[in-house]
Amino acid sequence: MSERNQQSPFCYLTICLIALAALSTSCSSGPKQQPPPAPVEIRVFGSGPPLAYLILGDSTAVNVGGTPGEGIAVQTAEHLARANSVSMKSLAVSGAQTNDVLDEQLPRLGEFRPDVVLLDVGANDVTHLTSARSLENDLQSIIEKLIEVNCDVKIVVTGAPDMTTPPRIPRLLRGIAGWRTDALNKVFRREVERYGLTFAPIAEETGPLFRKDRSLFSDDEFHPNARGYQTWVDVINPALDRALESQPGHCERAQTSQEHRREGRSFSLSRLPPAQPHGSKSAEHSAASARLC
Repeated sequence: MSERNQQSPFCYLTICLIALAALSTSCSSGPKQQPPPAPVEIRVFGSGPPLAYLILGDSTAVNVGGTPGEGIAVQTAEHLARANSVSMKSLAVSGAQTNDVLDEQLPRLGEFRPDVVLLDVGANDVTHLTSARSLENDLQSIIEKLIEVNCDVKIVVTGAPDMTTPPRIPRLLRGIAGWRTDALNKVFRREVERYGLTFAPIAEETGPLFRKDRSLFSDDEFHPNARGYQTWVDVINPALDRALESQPGHCERAQTSQEHRREGRSFSLSRLPPAQPHGSKSAEHSAASARLC
């Protein structure tokens, strides 16, 4: 093999690393905001049976680029409030990655016991080089901590949006942005399936819309505007409905985990069989298997 051919893989790797660093720089929206020290306000929507709704995530959950008083958090809470009295608490912080949800947002949960959780995070993991392994570990920790708080919690996960679409991302870097979006969303989907959660596929459902219509972006050419966020809401609301209707509980899985821990054995809920929808034969079989573990 010639010296030139021997150097080719190294040169290719170097170019990729430079491109990824450039992607992170071009998509940076400044330093991360620190979580506010004051308790987060709980907002109430509608009337009916009580439903505690928790929002975790990044700037898209905070409604950066959207119309004040609207956005994903408010519009999804209003949707849930059609049949419930919704107490909504949002811990989302602009600039957050999945690890920040685990380390900075969940510790601020306090006494709030959510019945439904929207995990709207992933874009910054795409642009800031989060590895698939780190994402997997952080997702598992987030999910298991939520299940510890309420084993009947319903969790909806958006994954990353299509990061090839923001005009602010240089054209030469969109291929890498698309590759990372796909790679990390495979991790999101895998963990959603493993734990029996609900996936809201915003990348697949809204990516073509944003590619076709750049007027869905705000003036910063990175975040959606009000019309852009509406396309996300149109995907998330049905996912919330599916979660409330058919997402299985996690109590038996959590009990198995607790039993292992009491016996001094290291254990993760992710090692149990994937949860099945209520009422299915597979669900009954999985529950019986869990009791035997």
